[in-house]
Amino acid sequence: EPERQGSVTIVGAVSPPGGDFSDPVTSATLAIVQVFWGLDKKLAQRKHFPSVNWLMSYSKYIKVLDQHYDTSEPDFIANRTKCKEILQLEDDLTEIVQLVGKDSLGESEKITLEVAKIIKDDYLAQNGFSSYDRFCPFYKTSNMLKNIILFYNEAQKSVERSTADNKVTWAM
Repeated sequence: EPERQGSVTIVGAVSPPGGDFSDPVTSATLAIVQVFWGLDKKLAQRKHFPSVNWLMSYSKYIKVLDQHYDTSEPDFIANRTKCKEILQLEDDLTEIVQLVGKDSLGESEKITLEVAKIIKDDYLAQNGFSSYDRFCPFYKTSNMLKNIILFYNEAQKSVERSTADNKVTWAM
């Protein structure tokens, strides 16, 4: 018998009526699956591909891969966690911006919104028809995220350290 090496991936689709994830069949399915990609119609309409909602989607395999990440890219886990925090904060801040406007936010919150935009538009979006964008090696993915998080942290520090005489702002 020849030696075989590889893996099998099974992908199932659940399309709840009206997008209602509290539907009993949908809830039962989500309780069983270990990974969920929540496709987002609004992202697809904005031509953001893949149209996977980063706040709704999840994997229960995250801890399984931690040892691999620690070995290959030690900063990846912390950067991934920070990235998720930034995207969640951005979602919370978006509601405030819609009610009272962006000018009501502090400089720190403005940085969060802009870095979330970088994450969404430059890091999470890709063009599958482009030869340079359809695939990205993990070391490059990790280093891109590392630079985004470094920029975020340094921008936040700059705003925190600024004084009334030498105020640092996020002016676009």
